[in-house]
Parts: sequence; structure tokens; C-alpha cells
Amino acid sequence: MHSPPGDTFARGPWHELPAAFGALLRPRIDAIASGMVEAIRQEVPAYRRPLDSSVGRDLVASVCRAMRQFAELTEAPESAQDHHARHFRHLGRVEFLNGRTTDGLQAAFRVGARVGGRRYAEIARTASLPAEIVLPLHEAVLTHINALSNEAVKGFVAAQAHAEDEVQRSRRALAQALLEQPHGAAREPLEPLAARARWPLPAQVACLVVRGAAGSRRTVPWPDALVLPRGADLVAVLPEPAGGGPAGTADVRAAARGRTAALGPAVAPHDAWVSLVCVRLALNHHRDTGAPDGEFLIVGDRLADVHLLGGAPIGRLLGDRALGVLDGLPAGRAARLAETLEALLMSWGRTAPEVARSLGIHPQTARKRLRHLDVLFDGRLADPGFRFEALLALRTRALRG
Repeated sequence: MHSPPGDTFARGPWHELPAAFGALLRPRIDAIASGMVEAIRQEVPAYRRPLDSSVGRDLVASVCRAMRQFAELTEAPESAQDHHARHFRHLGRVEFLNGRTTDGLQAAFRVGARVGGRRYAEIARTASLPAEIVLPLHEAVLTHINALSNEAVKGFVAAQAHAEDEVQRSRRALAQALLEQPHGAAREPLEPLAARARWPLPAQVACLVVRGAAGSRRTVPWPDALVLPRGADLVAVLPEPAGGGPAGTADVRAAARGRTAALGPAVAPHDAWVSLVCVRLALNHHRDTGAPDGEFLIVGDRLADVHLLGGAPIGRLLGDRALGVLDGLPAGRAARLAETLEALLMSWGRTAPEVARSLGIHPQTARKRLRHLDVLFDGRLADPGFRFEALLALRTRALRG
């Protein structure tokens, strides 16, 4: 943790320097600054820019300010230094915003300290100041440049943290926008929000939900996933998961090991909410059936079931209408006739031998059941519309247990 700049300077070696040194330095600041700037531009590639560029102007202004501060400290070591500290923190922010690192900045400080220390010593000799000030003068230069470097790094780190916070906020907002189900109104375009989130929209996305994993990013194997807690669950929007093939699915499965999780179908980004709906339906059904925890569901492999689960209340009504004649029979007989009806509806030729092979029963038994079904349904088995409804009803009943 850095000390406040005023404390650093008040404890520094300026008390051992004659106040007159500040008066000697001030008229020479422009000339010394010119030499420092030239040395920095030669030795530090990041600053090899024209002097009339923004980089060049910032460099000259900062070098001159650093020397004015050195003169102030020589004259009044206890003086407030916040105004200078703010400048160098701003310089660090500018470095970050311009895409540079602190390496070049700290190299520039070192070059400036070397040139400045040499010129300051020349000023002391020319003015016939006591030889004993050479060591405190050298210490003052090192203390000063270290303090300025620390302030610049503080500014750089603060700007970096702010930018990362902005990106994370934008990513959460993008995840919410992707997962929000539209309700008639036109959706806002996703591209501007994706640009602020630094998350190029992929061709496809898929939703992953991990039960009881909110607050744990370790369950998501891709750093570029959009992660959003929803209650106790963790929801992640994964970019183009289908592009990774089975290996990508294996990575997700391994990351979610030990928790119930489901990976939704790959969809276009504006349909991400559809992938989430599919996952929710599959997980809710998994919970309702009392299945053990820790299972990983690939929802894209069972979209027909998920579709039926989404309309389960309507499917129940359809079952009552299409299959109601079976409900008045003894349970065992009703179950046998229902499985025979499903075998008939799923067969190609709808013949007794085909149904018998499917169920593993004698063809004569199959014929007997089929005649019974034909009577119960009053000839409607020949109606394509009824057959479609009956198959949906049978499938929905099977899913709902």
C-alpha cells in the first residue's frame, strides 16, 4: 500500500538540501526538460511520437511539472503535493486509455531520473554548493521519481479496474437482453450492447443452467461465456458451443460434474431465450420425476419431449379428449391397450404382425387388442387427425408419468 505523496516527500531528503537549489533550478527547467524529453524519445519506443502530438505534449508537460515539483520540495518540503499527484495519476489513466502498459511509463521515469540527476549535480557544482549535498540530492531524485511512478501506476490501475467494471456491467446487461423473452414490442438491437461488452455476437449461442451453482464461475469452462445468476442457479450463455463438437460438450459436462445441469440447443443470439426455456422445461421435468441429482442433460437431443412438456396442461386436456375411453377400463387392461395403440400409431403399415413384433406378443393377441381399440374409438383410428392427437396425448402422458 502506497503512502500519501505528501507523507513520502515530507519524510524525504529535501530537508538536507539548501532551499536555494530550487531557485537555481527554476530558470533551467525548460532546457533540462528538453534534454530529458529527447533522451526518453530515443530510449523508450512508446514515446517516439512528434512533440506536437498528444503523446508529445503530455510528455513535455509531465517532465516540466516533475521538475517544478522538485524545486517546490527543495524550497518547502512540507508543502501540499496533491495537485501534482493528481496530474500523474491522470497520466497513468491516459496510458491505459491509449492502450499502453506501465512498462513504457516506468522506463520513461527512469530515463528522466538519470538525466535529471546528472543535470542537478552539475547545477550544484556550478553554484559551488557544498559537496555534502550530492548524496541527499541523488536520494531526492530517486525518491521523487519513485513517488511519481507510484502515482501513475495508481491512475493506470484505477482506469483499468473502471474499464473492467464497465465491461462486466455491459456483459451482464447483454446476458439479460439475450435471455429476455420478447413480448410483442420490437427488441433493441444487440450489436451496440455487445460492442460495449467486448463480446462479438457469434453465429449461435446455447444456454447452460447449473442447479445450485450461483456465485461459482468455476462451473463455466469458457472465459468468454456470459454468466448470470438466477436465484440459486447459474445461467451461462455459451458462444457457438456446437462448433466445438463433442469435446466442447464434454468440457461443459466435466465442469458441471456433481451438479444437475442442462445444456440447451444452439440457436441464433436473438433466440437465446428459447434455448433457456428449453433448459428450464427439461430441468423442471427432471426435478418433478424425482431423478437423482448430478445428471447432465443435452436438451437438444430431446426437443420433441421439451415441446410437449411446454404444453403439458393442454396435453392433459388433449389426452382426456383423445384417450378418455381408456380411463374407464381396469388399469392393467387400459395400460395394455395404450401401449398397443402407441405401437400401432408408430408402425409403418399398421398391421397386426408389425404391432406384435414391436410389443413382443403373439400376432393373434395383437389382432384381438386392435379389434378392441377399433370398437372403443368407434372407427376413428383411420382418421389422420385423430391419430396425430392420440400420439401426442400418449407421448405427453408418458412424459408426465
